[in-house]
Amino acid sequence: MGKYAKYWYTLIGVLIVTFSLLGYYGVEVYRTAPPIPGKVLVQGSGDALYTKDGILDGQTAWQSVGGMQLGSVFGHGAYQAPDWTADWLHRELLAWLELSAQELHGKRFAELDADTQAVLKARLKKEYRTNTYDKVTDTATLSPVRAKAIAEVTQYYDKLFSDNPSLHTSREHFAMKENTLPSAERRAQLAGFFFWTAWVAATERPQDVGGTGATYTNNWPHEPLIGNQPTGENVMWSIVSVVIMMAGVGFLIWGWAFLRKEDEKEPTVPAHDPLTRVPLTPSQRSLGKYLFLVVALFTAQVFLGGFTAHYTVEGQTFYGVDVSRWFPYSLVRTWHLQAALFWIATGFLAAGLFLAPLINGGRDPKYQKLGVDILFWALVVVCVGSFIGNYLAIAQILPPNLNFWLGHQGYEYVDLGRLWQIGKFAGIAFWLVLMARAIFPALLAPNGQDKNLLALLTSSVVCIGLFYGSGLFYGERTHLSVMEYWRWWVVHLWVEGFFEVFATTALAFIFSTLGLVSYRMATAASLASASLFMLGGVPGTFHHLYFSGTTTPVMAVGASFSALEVVPLVVLGHEAWEHWRLQHKAGWMRNLKWPLMCFVAVAFWNMLGAGVFGFMINPPISLYYIQGLNTTPVHAHAALFGVYGFLALGFTLMVLRYVRPTLVFNERLMKTGFWWLNAGLVLMIATSLLPIGLFQFHASVTEGLWYARSEAFMQQPFFVTLRWVRTFGDLVFITGALCVSWQVVSGVLFGERAGAAPTAGTLAGAAR
Repeated sequence: MGKYAKYWYTLIGVLIVTFSLLGYYGVEVYRTAPPIPGKVLVQGSGDALYTKDGILDGQTAWQSVGGMQLGSVFGHGAYQAPDWTADWLHRELLAWLELSAQELHGKRFAELDADTQAVLKARLKKEYRTNTYDKVTDTATLSPVRAKAIAEVTQYYDKLFSDNPSLHTSREHFAMKENTLPSAERRAQLAGFFFWTAWVAATERPQDVGGTGATYTNNWPHEPLIGNQPTGENVMWSIVSVVIMMAGVGFLIWGWAFLRKEDEKEPTVPAHDPLTRVPLTPSQRSLGKYLFLVVALFTAQVFLGGFTAHYTVEGQTFYGVDVSRWFPYSLVRTWHLQAALFWIATGFLAAGLFLAPLINGGRDPKYQKLGVDILFWALVVVCVGSFIGNYLAIAQILPPNLNFWLGHQGYEYVDLGRLWQIGKFAGIAFWLVLMARAIFPALLAPNGQDKNLLALLTSSVVCIGLFYGSGLFYGERTHLSVMEYWRWWVVHLWVEGFFEVFATTALAFIFSTLGLVSYRMATAASLASASLFMLGGVPGTFHHLYFSGTTTPVMAVGASFSALEVVPLVVLGHEAWEHWRLQHKAGWMRNLKWPLMCFVAVAFWNMLGAGVFGFMINPPISLYYIQGLNTTPVHAHAALFGVYGFLALGFTLMVLRYVRPTLVFNERLMKTGFWWLNAGLVLMIATSLLPIGLFQFHASVTEGLWYARSEAFMQQPFFVTLRWVRTFGDLVFITGALCVSWQVVSGVLFGERAGAAPTAGTLAGAAR
């Protein structure tokens, strides 16, 4: 460790503390997960309305129609259809009030006087919030009136998920295809699962499993009819998170000012690009096909995004053509997200494979090119196989028992079938092996060189290779709260944590190798950044679980530590400036202008998308009202593409520049591509997603989440117009994407002759 000991000890200490918290409260998630009753009985009759197996069968039915890609549950998922938890709960409450009014007073509820209505509402609140689950008998008991209310809501959902003509317009508005779930038996099971999520959201948690007078979901969703409103703990930890964020920013600014005093003198930049003096290895030459795959998936993802966005306007048609029978909203949204994860991950993998021979002294380990080729085709098989499986699942072609394994898991960002998920994990683990074969000999060589930066890079590579496997810790019938815990290990911790460290360290390694920054400063900055990322990022995983059936301590840890995720983003303006300056340090840096511009964009969108828009939805009090609204895709688009998308494109362009040494980027093409991508992202957020999200926010606060996501609210002409307006931003973004993609494709195929027509020889060479 040497002179970096304090940085290493800090990082190791941060990892020990944060993973201890993540593990300890992970055990609490298992221990305090809301029960799934063995039987849900009707009082007085003893009839079982639902069973545990039936509810879990409903969960698998929900997975088979796209799960979180069609509406949301507990606020997690897609945004066009309702949140099924909030929607079911509100419909059941209204049905209970109507039935009770008819039975007790012979009138409709609306016809009763205010005092009588108040009495019924008080009875409603008492009945729904009272926990009737008996742990000894593993049963929950419902009143006959509630059983009748459930039957009415079940009938509505049976019609909605079938092809019943009475709800055709609703299916259009929700972007649901006709006969979404053809089997009447599975529709009944689906209703049981939705009922259970609503029961969890309305029933108070007992004291012996962390109860504080709130429901299992900490009083989420906002539902005035039964007194679901933010808890005192919610408000308290929201304020604490803001204070922690402000304190963290203050300490960082003071620390940053202190560290800047210790800056070394900038190194003398070499007269020539050092990397061009190192001969390309066979494995590096073969990376062209990886770059082609990156932009092929990128282009497909962008068009799928436009297709998905258009469904929010027409629902079942694309400019009048009924395409939902084959490519419904839930399918194209699945493909849109999965394509994004595939091309971004491929860009990172390509960057690592390019660096590996450089670390190994400019040499390939034995059979490295063969391994690189095998990994590429494995990625193609997993990608194509998972897409086909998604299609067969949502089309209800796959048998139910094969859906989870070959078709659709139903969980956002990990939608691919379990078999393809295992294949992806195996591919990433194989990438780790390819990287380790090159890195470990250099790391262990007794040559007296400073290897601290290489050690950090190695650690990030190992974590990327292994931590994706956390997504295998849940199964098809795993409790939803437990599944959410492990899902966010992948979506938050793996992507936002270890990929962030890898990207920071890889860039530092590249820039120090190029002689643009000193090795000492690159190492110190990377170690300090890793500590900051992990400090907020690891326990910050819990901020996704505030209302997923977890207890108050999980909320406290998530709110407190996730506030610290914003802290390192305050210095990203300086990082953007440093990246911008690099292009002017030497004449040969002009060839790296556009990769550097992508890294500048990463710093900007990290600040805005991950920082501003991320913290907008981060405090518990904010997320209580905002979870599941269009404010979430504001953060998702700005952070996922703005940060990781531009990072992957920057890596792709940088690798392209070196594996095609004679290539000169087309200035007009790249300028159009870069600026139109940024402008398109700003337009789709500023003209559509954010305004709709803010109006929904107000509706959620004043009426309830059910209303903010309802057909009546979302189909107002003003919101339809805003969704049409988004088309302009999408077209600008698509134009930028096509420009960047063509630059990469032409660069891979033709090198310095980019723009010329392809020949059989160039195509064969690119494949090699």
